[in-house]
Amino acid sequence: MQDIQLLLEQYGGWLVFANVLVEQAGLPVPAYPMLIAAGALGGAAGWLTPWLAATVACLLADSLWYIAGRRYGARLLGVICKMSLSQDSCIRQTQRLYLRIGVRALLVCKFLPGAGALSTVMAGLTGTAYRRFLLYDLVGAMIWAGSALLLGGLFHSVVNDVLEILSTYGAMGLGVLAAVLALYILTRYLRRRILLRSLRVIPRVSVDELRQWRQDGRKTVVFDVRPEAQRDASRIPGAIAVDLKAPLPTLDPHALESDIVVYCACPNEISAAMLAARLRAAGYPRTWALRGGYEAWAQQDHGQAPDQTQDDDDARAAAPSA
Repeated sequence: MQDIQLLLEQYGGWLVFANVLVEQAGLPVPAYPMLIAAGALGGAAGWLTPWLAATVACLLADSLWYIAGRRYGARLLGVICKMSLSQDSCIRQTQRLYLRIGVRALLVCKFLPGAGALSTVMAGLTGTAYRRFLLYDLVGAMIWAGSALLLGGLFHSVVNDVLEILSTYGAMGLGVLAAVLALYILTRYLRRRILLRSLRVIPRVSVDELRQWRQDGRKTVVFDVRPEAQRDASRIPGAIAVDLKAPLPTLDPHALESDIVVYCACPNEISAAMLAARLRAAGYPRTWALRGGYEAWAQQDHGQAPDQTQDDDDARAAAPSA
């Protein structure tokens, strides 16, 4: 433990800054344990340096995410979520949180796994003023870093015991921690693979096929299960917004004679396939998930104007009954 304490005493500020900066940049390198250790070893008198270092690192990384969010928008959210262990829900959950409480989400987002970078991107995507963003992000970073230092100070004896064990057993102790982390990641990965296999039976329809159905006058109902912010920005003409977690809407009887297409903005069309599976189980066998989601629709839009009248008629036919 003396080696760890000496290292933190000599380079504590820089170590904390680098660790927090790397984590806030999006890499899976947790910084909270480092802050707790700094709080336990430094005492209240030594908290100022790691607290300031962590706060500055957060502001630097978050400002870059904010700028990227303003410039690249929703596409950046998809890129971030592809690095997440919960790819299929991280965009939806983070956007729902931000849209519900606004910029105040920055006060708590760092405590939620995977939500830090996504929330700062959302601040840029939604056009939050930079001064307002900076104020809430500063307070949120200070609360997050300060809470870790406080925990370290309050439970310094426990933290010191843990550090003593790690120092005593050296590589073996680190190996145990690495094994626990690897087991957690493996469990999340296997759960995701099982979910993908269970939804693989849901048929997919391509964007070209959907366009052809509409051109041929085939009755088609389209459901949009993306987060509200993305639905408001743009959607497939005539699409009906549906909350994935809400009960199934009561559809018009004519919907049984229509093809129902569900689309989302998530890897592997998981959210769309989940709703499609529920609809099929409820007695709507002609239900499909749109391959590639809305991004595929937008990318393959060759400038042809869909029949908006037909789209609106189909939407009204399948809309929930009053």
